[in-house]
Amino acid sequence: MDWDRVSGNWKQVKGKVKEQWGKLTDDDLNVIDGRRDQLEGKIQERYGYAKDQVRKDIDDWYSSQRW
Repeated sequence: MDWDRVSGNWKQVKGKVKEQWGKLTDDDLNVIDGRRDQLEGKIQERYGYAKDQVRKDIDDWYSSQRW
């Protein structure tokens, strides 16, 4: 997966991330700043998902996007 595309365009991608994971706050998104490990951690924190589930969810979300 080419996560560089997400981190390089974080300002544009933030809205899509918020649509998918609405419990993430604007402050969360600013802290994440395009870093996948930070995104995984915040999703785990807000939703209580296991690490493997979060990784799968992010992979599924990423592959469903029209880049």
